[in-house]
Amino acid sequence: MKAVLMEGFGGVEVLKIGEVERPSPKPGEVLIKVVATSINRPDLVQREGKYPPPPGDSDILGLEVSGTIEELGDDVTGWKKGDRVMTLVGGGGYAEYAVAYACHLIPIPDSMSFEEAACVCESYTTAFLNVFMIGGLEDGNTVILHGGGGGVNTAGIQLCKALVPNTRIIVTAHPSKLERVKYLGADLVIDYTQTPDFSELVKEFTGKKGVDVILDHVGARYLAPNMNSLGYKGRLVIIGVISGIKAELNLALMMVKRQQIIGSVLRSRPVKEKGEIAAEFTRRALPKFADRTIVPIIEKVFDIDQVVDAHRMMEEDRHFGKIVLKVS
Repeated sequence: MKAVLMEGFGGVEVLKIGEVERPSPKPGEVLIKVVATSINRPDLVQREGKYPPPPGDSDILGLEVSGTIEELGDDVTGWKKGDRVMTLVGGGGYAEYAVAYACHLIPIPDSMSFEEAACVCESYTTAFLNVFMIGGLEDGNTVILHGGGGGVNTAGIQLCKALVPNTRIIVTAHPSKLERVKYLGADLVIDYTQTPDFSELVKEFTGKKGVDVILDHVGARYLAPNMNSLGYKGRLVIIGVISGIKAELNLALMMVKRQQIIGSVLRSRPVKEKGEIAAEFTRRALPKFADRTIVPIIEKVFDIDQVVDAHRMMEEDRHFGKIVLKVS
């Protein structure tokens, strides 16, 4: 089968199109004929040799796919060949065929294209897991979503607007993306290049009350302003550390305000746990995609042969929403 392979680790130049053996599903798995996948920032980190796949998963890049079921492994029930599905995979998305656990499958609504479906399972599931299931965001709360314009951030805005419409949304964004973030539904957009310590603006916006939930992928540089922005019993959920892993923490402030700092990753979670996340997402969020309340935001669809251009677009931060690879 055709797949994107890597000749060592490094920049986009290591990505090559090649042929590899088609995988076979094990018990509890299905083989998916991939129509589309998407580019996620962890793909770039893995390409650089800094984010290996979990043991037993494919070392081919790609964390999510959409397509049709080609073959069922033993013990798989409730699905049949030809079903339209989208799913997380531990690896292997940049290929014509990929294996996935049956318990991780999400049906693609008739109203969605394969390209739209390829955007859902990494970014929207990550936002849903961390803002709602872990962060406990409720209607009427206030949330900060960092990194306006990226896939997880735009997914988070859309999910908040659809699931908790009375929630106020604060977003930090690059100046080139401020207007698009506002149009998407953010109530306050902060230019992080001009205001690296956003906490004073947050306090002003919330009447010094602070926010209930923060979704952060920046890490060390934002720890202090994040904690200063959190209100009483607020939750900071950290899903990335692009600015570093070490920072000073004011423990007294954290104790007095009964704040929580929660670390979270999705890829390395146990199979059963990811299945439970997929099931809850299907129950609560998927109807919003089916009725087109939420429509995945796609910056551009590349053919799989253009994978270098797709990676370069993400590296240069020239996207708003998702970058899709069309495979077949």
